[in-house]
This record gives sequence, C-alpha cells and structure tokens, in this order.
Amino acid sequence: MSFLELAKDRYSMRKFSDKPVEQDKLDLILEAGRIAPTAHNNQPQRILVLNTPAEMELLAKCCPFRFHQTLALVVCYEKEVSWKRKDYDNADSGEVDMGIVGTHMILQASELGIGSTWVMQFDPQAVRREFHIPEALVPMAILMMGYPNEEAKPSRLHNDRFELSKTVFYHTFQG
Repeated sequence: MSFLELAKDRYSMRKFSDKPVEQDKLDLILEAGRIAPTAHNNQPQRILVLNTPAEMELLAKCCPFRFHQTLALVVCYEKEVSWKRKDYDNADSGEVDMGIVGTHMILQASELGIGSTWVMQFDPQAVRREFHIPEALVPMAILMMGYPNEEAKPSRLHNDRFELSKTVFYHTFQG
C-alpha cells in the first residue's frame, strides 16, 4: 500500500474489539514514535503506555471518551528537553514534535491493522494525578488504539476535504 493510500484509509476509530494489541506490534508502534523527527533532534517525547483494564478505568476519570480501546498512549513532552526558538519568540517545539511523533505512531498502527483515535479532549491535571506524571512532562494527546470492532467505520465526514486551492498558496514575487 502506498503512503497516500494508507493516509486516506486511516480514520478515527470509535469502536474497538476486545482483542488486545500484541507486544510485538506495540513495540513497532513505539519504535515509529521513537524515530520520528523532532526539532534539533532533542527527542523530548515521553510516551505513557496504558494497556490494562484497570488503567482504562483510570483513564475514564480523565477523559470523557471511551471507545472500548485496549491500548492508550499518552503522548507527552519534557519541557526542559524540547527545543525553543530563543532568538525570536521562545516558541516551544514540544507541541509540534508531539504531533509528528503521534502521527508516526497512528500511521504505523494503521499499517498493522490497528485502529486509533487521537484525543485532545482530556483533563491534563487529572492525567497527571491518576498516572503520577511529573510536572516536567506536558501531556499533549491520548492515542486510543485497538483492533477494529466489526461495526467500526469512518465518520460520514471522513472523505470531505477542501480542494488544494483552498488550503495552499504560493508567494508571488512583487519586485
């Protein structure tokens, strides 16, 4: 399958089966996150793996969404490690880096037949409290994962995309 086919086929899954994700597949997903490029190669990503029923119950205290997932990856970055744009506005690359890391992991999961949903709607302080995440780490996203339930399907909006002309523009030299 080509990359564009993989990217087009992947969708936010909201119905997972009971089948747990095998350790060897989890290892590949985590490896995809490990090799993701980060600003200045600082590698600030810190991924919390949750894959037990007890951990899913704790996660429910932090996040309003439950899709019967068997695996959740809490994607965090370490504030003191992420690169900062110091010469200009001190922007922190941690959020962008975690977007790249998370994308690598969900696409690797998809290639393995494992569905995922990227969740940003969660209480970061509850995540810190329930999972003892130190203040130095910033929880950015929760990637809920698992094998598809037989009823799983993309949302009706999955294939709705703007034309490139609406999202891309070119600089025109005015010299």
